[in-house]
Amino acid sequence: MERKESSKLYKEACRYIPGGVNSPVRAFKSVGLDPLFVKEAKGSRITDVDGREYIDYIGSWGPMILGHGSQVATKDVARFIEAGTSYGFATGAEVDMAKLIIEAYPSMDKVRMVNSGTEATMSALRVARGFTGRDKILKFEGCYHGHSDALLVRSGSGTLTFGVATSAGVPADVVKHTLVSGYNNIEELRNVFSQHKDEIAAVILEPIAGNMGVVAPELEFLSELRSLTKEQGTVLIFDEVITGFRVAYGGAQSYFGIEPDMTCLGKIIGAGLPVGAFGGKAEIMDCLAPLGPVYQAGTLSGNPLAMKMGMNVLNHLRDHPEIYEDIEDKAKFLEEGFLKNIKETGAKAQVVRCAGMLCLFFTDREIKTYQDVMTCDTEMYARYFSGMLDGGILLAPAQFEGIFLSAAHTKEDLEKTLEVNRMVLKEMYNG
Repeated sequence: MERKESSKLYKEACRYIPGGVNSPVRAFKSVGLDPLFVKEAKGSRITDVDGREYIDYIGSWGPMILGHGSQVATKDVARFIEAGTSYGFATGAEVDMAKLIIEAYPSMDKVRMVNSGTEATMSALRVARGFTGRDKILKFEGCYHGHSDALLVRSGSGTLTFGVATSAGVPADVVKHTLVSGYNNIEELRNVFSQHKDEIAAVILEPIAGNMGVVAPELEFLSELRSLTKEQGTVLIFDEVITGFRVAYGGAQSYFGIEPDMTCLGKIIGAGLPVGAFGGKAEIMDCLAPLGPVYQAGTLSGNPLAMKMGMNVLNHLRDHPEIYEDIEDKAKFLEEGFLKNIKETGAKAQVVRCAGMLCLFFTDREIKTYQDVMTCDTEMYARYFSGMLDGGILLAPAQFEGIFLSAAHTKEDLEKTLEVNRMVLKEMYNG
């Protein structure tokens, strides 16, 4: 389906912006299309510059848990704007946000605000290294923790989409201290800790992998990871940039009942504005300047507008826990519908759901590990994405991303999605 205005804007953007986009996954390269340019969004719907409306399952990559343009999120925001949007000084809103986060996450005694998920993970690792006096860190295949140098090793999200194992511009000396193990692979995990006994400063993990599609953790794997890190004095960091306040008010750590030493949070705490946070045990966090020797700073950290909008959303989620049950019920509804359509059409596809997160993978292999994910047929996903888009359903323009549901998605939205899904799969597999 032709999208003249989006294509026109894309051609112009390519003259001024590398690749025409300010984040690679927006480029639609892996699905063979020109990127879609958005005009506006409301509730569960996005409208592009060509005037076409779509049911949106991206939700700004997760934070729009109440839907676009939520009146809850924007309540009293005009007053905050009029009072000034940035001071470079501390405000009471930062204190209120810190208290709110710590009440929701018992694993955190103290928290510091930053400006993105990437900054949160990068800073958490620096603090963990400063606290332990060790250099090595451990991450897992297919898990993406932002684009800081030390973490661009067999990462997920856009780097999977574009087949990049690491990144140009990252010195070998930077990544030589980054160890990589298999997600959900207990034997490999034990071997890493055995080979590098008492050398690992921190382990960083997506407790539910959300950047290689959605891959659910095995509880035995999480439990063994917690046990090994405690045994060797290694800081366990949960990257909850996606899962924090989304799968449960207390994040994946409350959902699974496993408490990390540090936690990273992302843009959901700013209702979609640029924001992040990292926190943990007081003895670890007190290593940060101005108390300790680990330096981290940011002029816009704790921006009052982001704090206000974030608190509006978080307070609402705290007071309405039924939202989480509602979103998980919607995810189950889509999961059951997708599986029924896959069976009826003979599609070679799998559905993975964990809490309110889900993903449709184009492979006939059960999805448990990074290796399973890499068997996906990305060309088939590109066909599927295009068909769904033409049917008015906006999914992530990459196989290796999940579906983000919101409180704003209606039963009619879900039913239409399943109807289009069935028609597209039927055309793909039955001609």
